[in-house]
Amino acid sequence: MSKPAKHHPVYPAGISDRQTLRENARRNVEDGAITDSYSADRKAVIHLLNDALATEYVCVLRYYRHFFMAKGMLADAVKAEFLEHAQQEQAHAGKLAERIVQLGGEPDFNPDTLSARSHAEYKEGSDLRDMVRENLVAERIAIDSYREMINFVGDKDTTTKRILEEILAQEEEHADEFADLLDGWIGK
Repeated sequence: MSKPAKHHPVYPAGISDRQTLRENARRNVEDGAITDSYSADRKAVIHLLNDALATEYVCVLRYYRHFFMAKGMLADAVKAEFLEHAQQEQAHAGKLAERIVQLGGEPDFNPDTLSARSHAEYKEGSDLRDMVRENLVAERIAIDSYREMINFVGDKDTTTKRILEEILAQEEEHADEFADLLDGWIGK
């Protein structure tokens, strides 16, 4: 009785066989999650993520200021939005910082350079309507900057792309909420 022939599957182009995957995993093992198949410009991605991190923190600070400073007839409803958005922006910052570390970088939390590196500005707002408007402007800036980062990363770093897409979706929700608030404002 003869032994059955060993099955050697044929892998489609671009798919490595088990042995190659195993060998590649052992090579440069100290690089953690970054393997030879990572094709993005890692330094550029880390730089972009650190700028996004700065933007998120400037937004957190602006939202908290607006939360505490909101006054007027509609203040209670709008304050709740400011607080929720501050917390969501903080969560975005956490995701960005984690990804920076996964890519072998260091998240830049330096308070002396946050506003200089941020895409959005820290605008205090003179009244409740102005605060809503400034937050809408900041969200629109975030939307464009995240779209540009997503396009830059493309399919070269699908994990970063997915994180940026999740954040973008929430920034779009924020902008929509603030646009609705401005649209329905009493005494436009």
